Amino acid sequence: MNVLTTDIEGLLIIEPRVFSDARGYFFESYSERDFVEQVCRTRFVQDNESKSCYGVVRGLHLQAPPYAQSKLVRVIQGAVLDVAVDIRQGSPTYGRYAAIELSAENKRQLFIPRGFAHGFSVLTEDVIFSYKCDNYYAPQAERALAWDDADLNIDWRIPADRVILSEKDKHHPSLKDFITPFMETDSLY
Repeated sequence: MNVLTTDIEGLLIIEPRVFSDARGYFFESYSERDFVEQVCRTRFVQDNESKSCYGVVRGLHLQAPPYAQSKLVRVIQGAVLDVAVDIRQGSPTYGRYAAIELSAENKRQLFIPRGFAHGFSVLTEDVIFSYKCDNYYAPQAERALAWDDADLNIDWRIPADRVILSEKDKHHPSLKDFITPFMETDSLY
């Protein structure tokens, strides 16, 4: 696998080695050995999958410590704009985000360490989105940022009149009104 850095420490793009021929393709979507050698030592404990239609925006979600999660995300079908916002108070990139297109075609994955809010928008007719987490889902620790925070100014690449949100995602605070549970010195993983 090829690991690409972003402008934000710890946020990494992972490109698997894909073997294609007339029959189709094959790739390792995850190898613990390679991940530990090239990214970090973490133990994924839960795999999740969602299906969404064009215009859906999910996020920007996180879990507060001690239930914080690192995630390894990828798209099985379709394409998304995947967004991770650094919410580690004191971090030199606090409040900055990275937006990466993940698709079934490019097979890229994004590793999102603890200390980030995460979300995605669906760019194709539908998408199947898969992610590994290094901590279990804990509803009492759920937190989120407003997907349309004017200060973040994220271009989700979806016209405003086509955005589809859950009822919950319509009512989250902006970053300036959010009390972050993460410090720069907190472990990323």
